[in-house]
Formats: sequence, C-alpha cells, structure tokens
Amino acid sequence: MTAPWIPALVMLAGLAATLAGLAWRARLWLTGRPARVDFLRGLARMPRRYLVDVHEAVSRDPVGGAGRGDTGQRIATMHILTAGGFTAASVLILVVHVFGVAFAPLAALLLGALTVMAAGTVLVGRRRRPEHRAPRLSGGGFNRLPLGLAAFVAFFFIATLPLAGVSGPLAWGSPFGMALVAVGLYGSLDLYGGLARGPLKHAANGALHLAFHPRPERFREADADSGSPAALRPLDLEAERLGVREPRDFRWNQLLGFDACVECGRCEAACPAYEAGLPLSPKKLIQDLVAAEARGGTDAAYQGSPYPGRPLGQARGGPDHPLIGEEAMIHPDTLWACTTCQACVHECPMMIGHVDAVVDLRRYQTLEEGATPGKGAEVLEELRATDNLHGRPRESRLHWATDLNLPLLAERGACDVLLWTGEGAFEMRSQRTLRALVRLLRLAGVDFAVLGAEERDCGHVARVLGEEAAFRNLKEKNLETLDQYRFNRILTPDPHALHTLANEYDGLTERCAIEHHSTFLARLLAEGRLAPNRRADGTTVTFHDPCYLARGNGETQSPRDLLEGIGVEVREMEKSGLRTSCCGWGGGAAFTDVPGERRIPDVRMDHARATDAETVAVACPNCAVMLEGVVEPGPEVADIAEVLLEAVEEESMEAAS
Repeated sequence: MTAPWIPALVMLAGLAATLAGLAWRARLWLTGRPARVDFLRGLARMPRRYLVDVHEAVSRDPVGGAGRGDTGQRIATMHILTAGGFTAASVLILVVHVFGVAFAPLAALLLGALTVMAAGTVLVGRRRRPEHRAPRLSGGGFNRLPLGLAAFVAFFFIATLPLAGVSGPLAWGSPFGMALVAVGLYGSLDLYGGLARGPLKHAANGALHLAFHPRPERFREADADSGSPAALRPLDLEAERLGVREPRDFRWNQLLGFDACVECGRCEAACPAYEAGLPLSPKKLIQDLVAAEARGGTDAAYQGSPYPGRPLGQARGGPDHPLIGEEAMIHPDTLWACTTCQACVHECPMMIGHVDAVVDLRRYQTLEEGATPGKGAEVLEELRATDNLHGRPRESRLHWATDLNLPLLAERGACDVLLWTGEGAFEMRSQRTLRALVRLLRLAGVDFAVLGAEERDCGHVARVLGEEAAFRNLKEKNLETLDQYRFNRILTPDPHALHTLANEYDGLTERCAIEHHSTFLARLLAEGRLAPNRRADGTTVTFHDPCYLARGNGETQSPRDLLEGIGVEVREMEKSGLRTSCCGWGGGAAFTDVPGERRIPDVRMDHARATDAETVAVACPNCAVMLEGVVEPGPEVADIAEVLLEAVEEESMEAAS
C-alpha cells in the first residue's frame, strides 16, 4: 500500500488538534471583560513585534544564566532554527502533501526546511538534558519537546524522499510503514496540538497576544505620545467591581496574554522577591492565572519550582472563583510580596504584564475587601488623613530645613526649578540627601524654590497598593497647586515621585520638564557649574540603579557620568542598569512586609559586596534607607548628591588653602 495521502492525513490530524485547542482556549479568554483592540493594525504589526521585540528579548543573556550554552545568542539561534524550520516545513507540507503539488524542487525545499528544523532540534535536546537544563526552566511537556520535534522531522523527511526522487514509494502497510505513521502522528499531534496548549503555544497564543496586546506602547513601534509602558493604567472608579476578584474580571486580551507564557523562567531568575526566598515566582503567578481560567483549576500539574512553604496541589480555582485566598490559586503573601520593580516584565520575551495583573488584583483586595496587609492599611489611612505617608502635619514638611531658609514658591510666585522634596522630607536619612542637594543647587547658582506645606505625597504608594481613589485625590490636589505657579522644571531626588509626576500625572510633562536629581546634577557637572575634586586615590564605588529610575524611566547613564566625573572607579554589580535588582522598598513591600528566607535588601547588599567597592551609591531616598538598614558589614551607603557634594567641598577647601 503506497497511499500517498497518509502524510496529508497526519498533517491534517495535527492541524485539527491545533484548531480544537485554540477553540477551547479562546472560549476561556472570551470570558474576560471587553477590551478595545485595533484588530487589523495589531495583526499587521504582529510579525514585526515577533521578529524585532521578541527576538531582542530572547537574544539577551538570561539573568543568572546557567553557564555555557545558556546564553541569549544560543537560545536565539535555537529558536530561529527550530521555529523557522517548523514554519517553513509546515507551509511546504501543506503544498506538497496536502494539496498534492508533487514538484520535485518543492519537495527538495521541504527536505531543506526539515534539515534546518533538525538542527534546531539538536539544540533543544541538548538544552533539555539534565546536566544542561537551567533551574528556571519548567519540565513536563517541555522536556518531551525534543522527542516530538524529532518524530515530526523523521516522519515528514522520510515521507518526502520519494517526491524528491531520492527513494522509491513507501510501503505504508509494512511494519516499518505503520511504525512510521505512529511516529508521525505523535510528532504532529505533539507539535500542532502544542501550539494551543503545549510547549509551542507561544507560536499561536503568543502570536495572538502580540497582535492584540493590552499595552501596544511596549513595542518599539509605539508612538512617542503613547505613554510610558511602566505607567499603571487608570481604574474606572464607577465600575460595578473595582479591580480583579476572579479570572473573568481581567480583560480578555489579558487572559490571552497569560496563556502566551512558555515558562522560560527569565522572570523568575530576575525577581528580587524570588531570589530572597519570598513566596513569589512571577512565572508560577502567571501559570496559576492560566490554570484558574478553567473549571477545576489547580496547580498540581505545574512543572516549575513551587513557592517556598506551599507544596503543589493545594491551590484551587476556576473562572468564577476568587483568585486570592489561603486555599485559592494565589496566596495573599504571594500577591503582596511583589515590589512592582518590573524586572519580570523587562525580561519576559513574550511581553506579558505581570505587574499590571498584580495591581489589578491588589485593587480589589484594597478597595473592595479592605485586605491590605501589614502596615499597608495604616499607611493608607495616614495618607487619606494627612496627605503624606508618615501621618505628619503638612506644615512639618520643611522642619529638616529650618536653618536653610528655603525659598517658598508661594512667596515668589515663579522660579526656574521647583524642588519636589518627596516623602523623604519626613525621614531622617533622606533629609541628609535633601540637604546635600540644596547645597549643590546653591553652589551652582540654580534659581529654585519649594512648595513646603503645599506639597502632598504624589500618590505612588497608594496606587501600587491598589488604592486608586487616594492616588486620584492626591493627583488632583497636587495639579491644582502646581497650576497656581510658574516654573520651568520639577526636580526631585525620588524616582517614585519622578515616575508618577512624569508618567501618571496627565499632561504635566507638556507644561514643564520633570527630572531626577542625577540627570540634573550630571548636567551641572558637564556644564562646569559644579567643580569637584577629581579623585586620584583609586576610590571605588558601585551604583545601585533604582528600579523606577532605570526600568521605569530609562535613566541609567547620568548617575554613572556623575560618578566618573569626580574620578571614582565605578564597579558594576551583576544586576545593574536596566537589569537592576530592587532594594525591597518598591510596591509598598516595606509596609506589607511579607517574610521570606532573607530580606531583599540583604540580598542586594550581597550584590554590592561582591564588587569589593568601598561605597554603594544610590539615587533614591528609599533605597538609601533599605540598604543602610542592612546589619551585616558592607560598603558605605551614600546618595550621589552626597558623593558629589563631598568632592565639590574638597575642591573648595583645596582652593581656599
């Protein structure tokens, strides 16, 4: 029996599995809330998003890579060979075997595509061997993937040889032929079925996710006025339900996005909470959300690392079940352990929005359940009552500067630079930074003023803890205050305030520039308005990039320019720049205080200690507090304003002597 239709049947069986799987998953996605999506534009831009944005993320070396072979270039090569060969082979199989275009050169092309795919299969197989497999990778179907790939390649390669004129017709009724059909069916069902539910689902679910992405501003094609991808989306405070209680409260394209996760674990490796042993893995969080979309959802089949102290199989959920709870899919400690540092989002090759999901879930817990844990609820209460996190009278905001005679904008009406002091004005460690910054501004002859009692908290902490109403109230009050005065620039040493004012206060950047003090001071230095003593004694400094300055606003160079401008040797930590690691304060984690195996700032100080630098320079009042609170001996902690002021004053003293 030659039966040339058998390869077509094997192919069609696989495609039927794809359609059935996609239909089942689509039914689950569509239980979500409506979302406004430009379908045609998304589909048109999807190939570029895959080839440019996804490929760029895949090509980066994974954080904490498992050594030889676990490099971005190797992984990208593996994907190009495997996915490229599979895509080309699928098209040619349809033409040659399903539509019966038995043209020898086409058959030869198909053999070539399968050969390329085979080369990728070898790399996949090597990557999945126990001695090479990175700890962040999930097992299960992903470990079986090399077998499925090999079976697919072997079947269609042998089935195509007669059409290419290399061999005679195959006897499908022979024992070899029947065994070959079995191999082909396994490969076809495993790969095509896997497009919807298995390890290759990034090829189908991922493509749809990229086309209908909830955050088009995350792609390089984004327009300049499309907003910051790190800015949180506003919440409709008039909605029947505030935030997300159950899976169907997410928008449908968010549910689709969760289903694009391929469990590569890059998010997990970059997560500061996971590194410190807190009960959070961004990868498992997303997989729990996927499992909860279906009735009878459970994490029993999860093939990655469980949360510390919570064995797999205890979590239960469903499309109309609460997502957060002691026995639910996501434990409350997991939700509140997130620092919203965006490390997971930055590393995810499929552009999944972990932090958006976390904040959506927190909004329901805070606004509907009043379940903000730890000191978070007290902080929010203080914020509502006094407009600052510390519960202090607004008139005390400038108590730290009673001897500095700071100019008040209310008395002047206008200035060049408005110094936004932030919540650090109420904290002793941060007041040292503010005093250094004020001294530098005066030395440089900057025309500046402060709001004093008129300044309110920017609302950042309220927003990341889910209290959108308090954030909205503070934003409106602050904008009303700012509208009374004339100034050209807002300057702040607090990256959280910078991020909120620049990205989440609608229209403020159209009115004035908003800058972090590292950017501003580096420019003063470059313009010669500050004259530091350039160190020639081999002083070593490592710089801790604040998450909301680096990933939130893309500023990583100015702090380094400033440090190099005073002649110190800058030693980089393993996690630095856009791949920095959180100090443990972000996301309100300093207030919700979820315990872990270690404290996040202790882990971060280990990173700094590994550089053997004498000083760890920071550029955030909260980072300074967290790192200076580490008990074990380590590098001295100093804000870059303090480091610069010391160098400037040394120069002044030398000049005077």
